[in-house]
Amino acid sequence: MFILDLCIQMLSVQPDTKPKGCAGCNRKIKDRYLLKALDKYWHEDCLKCACCDCRLGEVGSTLYTKANLILCRRDYLRLFGVTGNCAACSKLIPAFEMVMRAKDNVYHLDCFACQLCNQRFCVGDKFFLKNNMILCQTDYEEGLMKDGYAPQVR
Repeated sequence: MFILDLCIQMLSVQPDTKPKGCAGCNRKIKDRYLLKALDKYWHEDCLKCACCDCRLGEVGSTLYTKANLILCRRDYLRLFGVTGNCAACSKLIPAFEMVMRAKDNVYHLDCFACQLCNQRFCVGDKFFLKNNMILCQTDYEEGLMKDGYAPQVR
């Protein structure tokens, strides 16, 4: 099995160039814009997810391919992604859901908070991992004063 996470490029068609052939429908691309993906050229309407039929140029700049299928991220993860359990709440995390990671632990976005005071973290905030517990800086430093444990800053 071969898995690719590939980039989609939108290109302007230059009026003085020979039209390129579309990998999806095999017709000439005479539109103002075309997509380039998988080292081939596509009409914007022809580069679609094999499952949900969404236009891949509109849903992002990434496509996935496996088992001769061209897929959007959501369908790739739905079909081939690995599910797991949240390290904080132990509930199932669907393969298509966005997550936060700390070392080998995976968390729901809503569960990624200090496990003592429930403070949510923002991008760039420091957090500490102590015995697989996520701690904010305040709770970590208070524990450090009491217990004298060493940090694992992330």
